Amino acid sequence: MYTIYLAPLQGMTDRIYRRCFPLYFQGVDRAVAPFLSPLKKVKSEAGYLRDLLPVSDPGLPTIPQILTASPDAFTSLANRLYELGFDTVNWNLGCPFRMVVKKGRGAGMLCYPDRIDAFLDKALPDLQPKLSIKLRLGFRDADDIFSLLPVFNRYPLAELIIHPRTGAQMYMGEVDLDRFGECLAQSAHKVVYNGDIDSAEKMAALAARFGSVAGWMIGRGLLGNPFLAEDIRGGAKKTRAEKLSLMQAFHDHVFEEYARILCGPAHLQNKMKEFWTYSAAFFEQSEKARKRINKTHTPDDYREAVRRLFDEAADSGTPP
Repeated sequence: MYTIYLAPLQGMTDRIYRRCFPLYFQGVDRAVAPFLSPLKKVKSEAGYLRDLLPVSDPGLPTIPQILTASPDAFTSLANRLYELGFDTVNWNLGCPFRMVVKKGRGAGMLCYPDRIDAFLDKALPDLQPKLSIKLRLGFRDADDIFSLLPVFNRYPLAELIIHPRTGAQMYMGEVDLDRFGECLAQSAHKVVYNGDIDSAEKMAALAARFGSVAGWMIGRGLLGNPFLAEDIRGGAKKTRAEKLSLMQAFHDHVFEEYARILCGPAHLQNKMKEFWTYSAAFFEQSEKARKRINKTHTPDDYREAVRRLFDEAADSGTPP
């Protein structure tokens, strides 16, 4: 049976989201956490690792992700995470954002197979947890991946999570399924597919085409429809009323958890507006809903706008 992962979305799939999610929705097996970047000096380890603690109450079982081009920094942080109870860590070779790429990290390393080879050669001998790698096809050239796969094949990796776009594409354009199929054929490791799974029908088509895939990673599709994984697995169909009730309970739980830890109403307000970046897609008039929520200025205004949103969805008769 394949694994379904919740993808790491910076600022979205944090510990509160991951802890609350499985209380209301089924079908997701594991999450990869948004990345940590090793710091030269850490005033408070608990503060630095806040998104991953406590390990005893993770919600979704979680794999920490590390973003760095330094093998020594990677190994040091990864081994500390292992001591805390994480048996696998993920190396981020996929982040496409300019400031990351300019520093030669994330997708910025994909043009340099020799650097990646040297990183793995240095890091792996002293690495205690298993190593997962999340990457794209390349930064600008989608054929970069074919220079990288022979490098990866020489090392003992837990899995490769491949998003079949280039870094330069960001999240635009089509995923390259033909190249992904070639990667699947050439990799000596388990391969997880990541990219644009937003319906059970699309997932079924991908699974039929790529039968040897070990797992499926879903990000925006799950945030917009948190029932997607259970739909993919063929779970019992829920009524629209049941879905709305669960989605509202999930939202309210997330709101309460953030209210406990964030300083001041403005911080809380801004954080909950982020929640709707993708979650608004759950509703038929998603853009209208998001704009209405973004116009609120106080937590009370915000909660009233959200209440109206769910009431209107319940009255509309249109399934979310």
